[in-house]
Amino acid sequence: MTRVKEFAKMIDHSILHPTMTDTDLIRECGIAKKYDVASVCVKPYMVKQAKELLSGTDVFAGCVIGFPAGNSTIAVKVFEAETACQEGAVEIDMVINIGKALQGDWSYIEEEIKAITDSVHRYGAIVKVIFETDYISNNEDIIKLCEICTRVGADYVKTSSGFGFIKGSDGKYNYSGATIPNLILMRQHSGPNVKVKAAGGVRTLDQLIEVKAAGCARCGATATVAILEEAMVRFGDE
Repeated sequence: MTRVKEFAKMIDHSILHPTMTDTDLIRECGIAKKYDVASVCVKPYMVKQAKELLSGTDVFAGCVIGFPAGNSTIAVKVFEAETACQEGAVEIDMVINIGKALQGDWSYIEEEIKAITDSVHRYGAIVKVIFETDYISNNEDIIKLCEICTRVGADYVKTSSGFGFIKGSDGKYNYSGATIPNLILMRQHSGPNVKVKAAGGVRTLDQLIEVKAAGCARCGATATVAILEEAMVRFGDE
């Protein structure tokens, strides 16, 4: 596998902004096919169309669940995940109940992640668990989530949704997304069968290389074209 191909197969091409239309989906799936990325990650109503658009390729269709705030009940998240799998998604990125994690209700969090993981696995799909580390920023809480994900058999732990905005003192919203210290922590405290996905803020090839070195197997990206075009220039056929 060439270096460029290796980087491409790390990328989950994100098609998640609320304003994105079916026209945008068609264009972005075309990009995913052209650059042969690992998957596209789409909004639930887009799964069926994305699956059709990616037919004949080895780019997977993925879907977000409880996105972006994680506030739905467990039963609703399970239904949403099962529906996505029935419509062709083979990768599910679920947002945990952030409030429950912040209050330390770990039994609820474990029940939630296990319920969705078990449901998704029955369809032969994989699950990535979004912690939203801009909110769940305490190291002890991140470690606890990694331990839970390992225990219930989740396939990935993931930093962020890309929409976990924090309101600053100036009234403006911003987010950090994936940080190297958090990624290293997640890799260290997740079991050997649990992979790590970076999401939020990875927009350059150097940043992709950095998160790979921190132990990530996947990375969510919207700057896919810029990243992989840079990789082609830098690495060519290596």
